[in-house]
Amino acid sequence: MPSPNESLAALRKSYERAELDETRSAADPLDQFERWLAEAIDAQVPEPNAMTLATVGGDLRPSTRIVLVKGYDARGIVWYTNYQSRKGQELAGNPYAALQFHWVELERVVRIEGRVFKVDDAESDAYFASRPLDSRIGAWASPQSEVISGRDVLVKNAAVQAAKHLLSPPRPPHWGGFRLVPDRWEFWQGRKSRLHDRLRYRAEGGAWVRERLAP
Repeated sequence: MPSPNESLAALRKSYERAELDETRSAADPLDQFERWLAEAIDAQVPEPNAMTLATVGGDLRPSTRIVLVKGYDARGIVWYTNYQSRKGQELAGNPYAALQFHWVELERVVRIEGRVFKVDDAESDAYFASRPLDSRIGAWASPQSEVISGRDVLVKNAAVQAAKHLLSPPRPPHWGGFRLVPDRWEFWQGRKSRLHDRLRYRAEGGAWVRERLAP
C-alpha cells in the first residue's frame, strides 16, 4: 500500500456542481455571501459557520486558526475570542486580517480581507450571556495560547471559577468580539478542467467593483 505522501500526486477531483456568473451574482458582496451561507446551511454541510482566520504578528510570521462566525451585517463579520490569545495579540499589533470559508461539499470558497476592530462592550456582553454556562466558565478557566503543564490545569481552573461565579459568570475583561470590516471579497466556485470561477469585489470610492479573476 502506498503511503499518504506517495498518494498525494495522484489525488484528483473534478468540480462540476455549479457555476458563478457575473450576471447572476449579487452586486453587493454581503448579499452574495448571505446567499451562499444560506445554501451551505440548507445543504447541511458540516459547520458552515467555521472560518479560517489569518493574522500576522510583529515578527511578520502569519498564523491561521479556525474560529466560528457569530454575526454579520453591513458593518462586518464578527467572532469572539480571548483578547490575550496569540490571535488577539497579533490583531492588537496589526489590525488587518483575512477570513476564509471553505464549503467542500458545495465546491465553494469565500475569502474576505479587511481591518479588524473590537466590538463594543455591550455587544460582547450580550453574546457572552447567551453562551452555555460551561462555555462561560471556560472563558475564565483557559489562559488561551499560554503553555500549561497538563489538562489538569484547565480542570482545576474550571472548578475554581465555577465555585466562584456559580450560575452567573460575568464576561471576563480579556474576552470579547472582533469585527472585520471588509474591503475585499472573493467568491470561488470550482469548475471542470480547473477553469474555476473567481469573482472579486473590492471597495473603491464608496462602492464595490466586481471583477473576474483568472483561476
